[in-house]
Amino acid sequence: MCSAVASAALDANARDDIAERAGELARTHTLLVAVNGETVIERGYRGHRTRETVNIKSLSKTWIATLVGAAIDRGVIESADQPVAELLGDRVPADVDPRVREITVGQLLSMQSGLERTSGGNYGAWVASDNWVANALRRPFVAEPGGRMLYSTGNSHLLSAALTQATGRSTLAVMRDWLGEPLGIAIPPWTRDPQGIYFGGNEMGLTPAALLAFAEMIRRDGRVDGEQVVSKDWIEASWQPRTKSVYTGDAYGYGWFTTELAGVTAHYGRGYGGQVLFVVPAKQLSVVITSDPTPPSNGSYFQQQAALVERIIEAI
Repeated sequence: MCSAVASAALDANARDDIAERAGELARTHTLLVAVNGETVIERGYRGHRTRETVNIKSLSKTWIATLVGAAIDRGVIESADQPVAELLGDRVPADVDPRVREITVGQLLSMQSGLERTSGGNYGAWVASDNWVANALRRPFVAEPGGRMLYSTGNSHLLSAALTQATGRSTLAVMRDWLGEPLGIAIPPWTRDPQGIYFGGNEMGLTPAALLAFAEMIRRDGRVDGEQVVSKDWIEASWQPRTKSVYTGDAYGYGWFTTELAGVTAHYGRGYGGQVLFVVPAKQLSVVITSDPTPPSNGSYFQQQAALVERIIEAI
């Protein structure tokens, strides 16, 4: 759709008002808004730019989940029901709880492995360990596999290890091949664990513009310029509610939260400190916001960001 039509869906006064509101949030670094496939707002604040690389924190989990979907599309992973131990092979320690072998790819994606979390208060000791995969798998079960949501970066890292083992290539190489190249974006190297596995679920560095390209690919049912990057079926499966956040009550699928904003369904990924992207199919809308991650992260700041997205939805 031409930019004139997209702009008509969000007139100049509305664009200025939204951009100003974004700047009034204490930590906003960038804001990008696309409507009907056209970028109608692209702003940097406090000296930040939309084409500079930023640490997207746990928004990385949404990318890893999409990469898993691309692996399933290609037959590299059988399905979300495949036990992850089959993919990890000898990376699974011999002394783990037998229930570890029941954990499926899908349960890791939806944060329902049942294993004690490696996030929150356990995060520091986990990343200081000499084997992140083994450490995550040796943790005690605090719920049954497929039970309640236990948000844990270790789950996503196990998926990165599974992708590495199943493809024989690094997560970075696969990410560049299956997502970076078709999206036309650069994916720089990021943190690796002591065994050289790229961190699944944190520390990825991407530009806000790259995040918008990703969000738009998802909004277009996985297509970019006629190429099917990830299947529509996978995106729909990712958005299917499987559990919910104990903090917000929002539904969670495979790497995506789902909520209702201004009367319509919105899907989002988020990272520590206010790194967020929203996809709102009913409004042909994608929104990316990056923020200063250094102050303490809290739910109230995310609610301010969600209110800004509501304002955008209402203006279309």
